[in-house]
Amino acid sequence: MRARRAVLTLASAAVLAGCAAETSPTASTPAASAPTASAPAAQAPTAGVRTGATPEGTLLVADFGGDTVSFVDPERGTFARVEVGTAPYGVAVGADGRAWVATAEGVAVVDTRSRTRLARIPYATPTGPVTTGEYRGGGMGIALAPDGRHVYVGVNVPDGRGVLEVIDTRTREVTGTVPIGRRPFDVDVSRDGREVYATGHDSFDVTSVRTDTLRTRRMEVAPYGTEGGLGSWLKPHYAVVRADGKLLLPFEGERLAVLDPRTGEVAVERMTADTHQHGAALTPDGTLLVVGTGPVAAGDEDASLTVRKPDGTERVVPLDGPHEDVAVSGDGRTAYVTGGFTRDGYWNGITVVRLDGTSPPVRLKAGERPLGIAVL
Repeated sequence: MRARRAVLTLASAAVLAGCAAETSPTASTPAASAPTASAPAAQAPTAGVRTGATPEGTLLVADFGGDTVSFVDPERGTFARVEVGTAPYGVAVGADGRAWVATAEGVAVVDTRSRTRLARIPYATPTGPVTTGEYRGGGMGIALAPDGRHVYVGVNVPDGRGVLEVIDTRTREVTGTVPIGRRPFDVDVSRDGREVYATGHDSFDVTSVRTDTLRTRRMEVAPYGTEGGLGSWLKPHYAVVRADGKLLLPFEGERLAVLDPRTGEVAVERMTADTHQHGAALTPDGTLLVVGTGPVAAGDEDASLTVRKPDGTERVVPLDGPHEDVAVSGDGRTAYVTGGFTRDGYWNGITVVRLDGTSPPVRLKAGERPLGIAVL
């Protein structure tokens, strides 16, 4: 395994000390005077493209370069867009067909069947002016509870710690907040719904949050160490929760951090893509998919999709240009990789990868700097 060097891109570095000790939340249910969800008039689907209910298997992508989500036919491309708010990042879709979209302005609620926005819920946490770009304030990672009763969104607070906000899906109100790590790229929920895991990119950690009490534990995940602080490339981005409850966090196409949230202990397994890695997903059979964004340091390989079987064997599929996140078809046979990328060099499309390797990847024009993605 080749050595890596942390690359400093900021004049100052901040390394947060931490352990798995449990702490009480310092923020609680917002005051009754907090802003309430906006409820715009129903929006019509994009004219002249498609009417009627949204077909099963449609892709929903967050247009980080715009203010919409795009509805994408996985063979023909975008057929409708719905305005949700500035710079949408993560998306989560429930069994009822409602999508929850983390934007710079709040969490948008979209009826994916009729392709209309139902509401936009403002954050309880002040995040400064509404802006765009990699470091913008507002929602990033987002996830639904298994029972669909709550949404958990990681809110980036520029120059400060992130905040996990809890939204009641029935009332569409923020019912609790708790501090987490810096720039929460990803939010995941345990399979029993008892814990939420927020991946803090700039603080080298995962924060575990008890859903009943909002008590937290900070668990450092830094297989390369924390040298370089905010300027290091070697930080966590996205995670997935394995069937045994452990979290898998890929690093640099070289190391897979396996975090046991019960103990806070991290084991490290070897990976082979040798490229900067971001998005991750699991197929129904437990195969791990990891997006390689392409070079960010000397010696990095080009963009790729790692297909890692449960036994640890890997196949690396080359991709054309930078990519960010990945979702899997319901039958587990196809991966959809977004080309938005949080950094520069993105492209407006999705790469379709047949996981059996029987055909080459296909580039599909879709979205506007698409990041988060879900299969409807």
